[in-house]
Amino acid sequence: MTVSTPASSNPEIACSNCGRGYPAVGFPDRCPVCGGLYDFTARPSISLDPAKIDPGQTGIWRYRHTFGLPEGVEPFSLGEGDTPLIRASAFGRELAFKCEFLNPTGSFKDRGSALLATWLKARAVSEAVEDSSGNAGASLAAYAARAGIRARIFAPDSAGGAQRGQIEAYGGELVSVDGTPTGAAEAVKKAAAGGAAYASHASLPFNLPGYATAAYEIYDQLERKLPGAVVVPMGQGGFLLGLFRGFQAMCAAGLTTGLPKLVGVQARRCAPLWALYTRGPAGVGFVAENQTLAEGVQIRFPLRGDTVLQALYVSHGSVWATEEEEILPGRDSLAALGFYVEPTSAIIWPVLRQTVQDLPDPVVAVLTGSGYKYHEY
Repeated sequence: MTVSTPASSNPEIACSNCGRGYPAVGFPDRCPVCGGLYDFTARPSISLDPAKIDPGQTGIWRYRHTFGLPEGVEPFSLGEGDTPLIRASAFGRELAFKCEFLNPTGSFKDRGSALLATWLKARAVSEAVEDSSGNAGASLAAYAARAGIRARIFAPDSAGGAQRGQIEAYGGELVSVDGTPTGAAEAVKKAAAGGAAYASHASLPFNLPGYATAAYEIYDQLERKLPGAVVVPMGQGGFLLGLFRGFQAMCAAGLTTGLPKLVGVQARRCAPLWALYTRGPAGVGFVAENQTLAEGVQIRFPLRGDTVLQALYVSHGSVWATEEEEILPGRDSLAALGFYVEPTSAIIWPVLRQTVQDLPDPVVAVLTGSGYKYHEY
């Protein structure tokens, strides 16, 4: 059933289930009528117009016209984006490593948090809550501080100490939850019911156009060429989805033809998207939220899982899962090339070893989080 969009809502963002537009006031993370997830209604998210790319801006803000932000809204930036693409030889091939761990707070999440904080401020939000195993919480705490917003971050007690320290250093209130990331998500929903805005990096769509800017950068860094394949860690799969939409937007704008093959990588101890991809719906029943060194991808129920898998199918991509005992050796191998990353980033290394000979050039490998966030050896 198609539902008409009320005049008081934002027609560019609507519930993906019932079609109702995003309310003109407030900051709901889900549709208050049916509980569906909001998303941008245009495909790709917001059209990329090469003539509107602003060379006078830096980082992600060159592409502000793709973000769907209201006119005149002040952006809150810490210099996110413009991360380098570094060539290195591995497995007999030359690979290109997109160094997202060099964003301001040490992870790719900054591309999305800059937009989340800007949307929050534009809607006069003074207090926000979020649940995170580490990087998303640290990133939101930083950008909330930049925007003058009080942030409370709910984190499982198993989350890394470095990220917890980051959250508190930025002035965020850290709420430790006994249990898993799912437990933290349940706790934050109760807090949001008390009136705080739930600035969820998983359920809200506002971060996705920010992630798409990494695709635009990769295209420029490859001398205005499309990569043959992009390999990326994924938990919720939001960054992969953002990259997909960025490449889609370039194709729609006539800058490219076709899409790169997207390869998503999960940790085998908690790999729901891999289970769905390889075994179908029945496979998900065997997925547990087991603790893994790759804590940034320890997500049992990816909220946009169907959409992420669709992006993988459209791009003729695939999903792989890395065994636990392969993670730290992978981290060490990346360090030997000069890339100091956390275990979550390192899950791509064994998959590169298995797949790189079958992937089309150029192969881009995304390194999502800094090794400075992980101090257990």
